[in-house]
Amino acid sequence: MYLVTGGAGFIGSNLVASLVGQGEAVVVSDWLGEGDKWRNLAKHELEDIVAPENLPQFLEENAQHLKGVFHMGAISATTETDGDALMDNNFRLSKSLWHVCSDHGIPFIYASSAATYGGGEHGFDDGDSIDHLSNLLPLNGYGWSKQLFDRWVVRRIANKAPQPPQWAGMKFFNVYGPNEYHKGGQASVPFHLFNQVTSGEPARLFQSHHPDYSDGGQLRDFIAVDDCVNVMMWLKDNPKVNGLFNVGTGQARSFSDLARAVFDAMDKNENIKYVPTPESIRDKYQYFTEANMNKLRSAGYDRPFTSLEEGVARYVKEFLAKEDSYR
Repeated sequence: MYLVTGGAGFIGSNLVASLVGQGEAVVVSDWLGEGDKWRNLAKHELEDIVAPENLPQFLEENAQHLKGVFHMGAISATTETDGDALMDNNFRLSKSLWHVCSDHGIPFIYASSAATYGGGEHGFDDGDSIDHLSNLLPLNGYGWSKQLFDRWVVRRIANKAPQPPQWAGMKFFNVYGPNEYHKGGQASVPFHLFNQVTSGEPARLFQSHHPDYSDGGQLRDFIAVDDCVNVMMWLKDNPKVNGLFNVGTGQARSFSDLARAVFDAMDKNENIKYVPTPESIRDKYQYFTEANMNKLRSAGYDRPFTSLEEGVARYVKEFLAKEDSYR
């Protein structure tokens, strides 16, 4: 069976759907809370749902039965300010799972983040050397916590310390798609724009506070969650592939392009209002991200990535506009 930490979350639950769809037995480790997060898993057969605090006991009793660990669980809010919580959830838990997978010969695929690149001063190349990673400057605690684990991993590899038979860190860029509804303010921009337009409001985008970018001209590498899952499933089927890998489309698009894609998918006339970027995040705001996908392509991944227009249209028409919007 497979263990998916954070399996009730956004990317995790989409991964669970794919694994179960292939007939795999899956155990999820996550907190469900008091909201509707459980709906992310409601359509799928599961072996168990294990609370994260019970994960050590579960692993002690079941590690020998695991075919692989997909570690998607983390505090993923870029606005999180509790550094101790970030260390416990994003760094120490990841180290613990690495050790278990090393000791028991279990493949280990985990979620890193494009937030590790900070403002992009050193580019968006997914090198996994110690020197390369030491130059990256994340802009927030979340990005730093992911960077800290990436650096810990590559040091262990360089020092020939025990490691899982396969390991891969996924540097996810701006992911959107179904089952993100529990994320509130941290949900993707397409989700928020759809709700704004549905309510009869203008689509709200941030103004630019950078002389090189127009309002709505800020650029991101937006990637459909299905593409993220496809990459991880490919890694599962190619156990000799190891390393840190960007997971984006390789093409930056503007927020204005994104808003137009939402309007087109909803068959609505364009109506965009530009609002000031909150001062609390203004000095940490990324104006440009674009994944260099050469490394993943060189490793053998040859599936095309979904275009922004196609991905947003599918998300809107097949999920957001439906009474049942869950996968």
